[in-house]
Amino acid sequence: SSITHPRLGQQLELECLATKDDSGVFWVRLDKDGTLHFIVFISYLSRSTFEGNAKTSIRFEAKKDGKVYRLVVKSFTSQDEGNYFCLMNSNQMLYFSPGQPVFFPVTTTPAPTTSAATIQHGITEKDPCLKTPDPETSKEKELDFFCEIFIWVPLAGACLLLLIALVVTVALCQQTRRRRCRCKR
Repeated sequence: SSITHPRLGQQLELECLATKDDSGVFWVRLDKDGTLHFIVFISYLSRSTFEGNAKTSIRFEAKKDGKVYRLVVKSFTSQDEGNYFCLMNSNQMLYFSPGQPVFFPVTTTPAPTTSAATIQHGITEKDPCLKTPDPETSKEKELDFFCEIFIWVPLAGACLLLLIALVVTVALCQQTRRRRCRCKR
């Protein structure tokens, strides 16, 4: 939705338009520290699975209407701030939405004024550690994170498939071996 600066306690609704009907949608949130949080998976049959394999959540609602998958933050708090993404897995490809930044409005405070006495004595109070984060650097970190996901998720899936194939092969070989050993010598 168009709300990017919600108020405390306000309900927030985000939408994701899926291109395919045969797959569900994951909703995740990237917090200020760069940590990715799973929120919910909504299946194409409108079944929701929240964190911890729960069917409901006290903080979120999940809805599906046709090809539109909705995430509702019931009462927005500071722990809900971040960039929200919907993900869809289709034909073994993982698709990310561009992301929706949702943060409380930044409150600005006027710069402190110095008195004439302070100026006369040449005393100034500055914090040498205060720095504004470089937006380009934080963008690069986000891109690096998503590039890593594009590499690690398919790699983990391929490893899982190979492990399953190995287990099946060992099981079949054991059955074949037992059949050969039943013969009398």
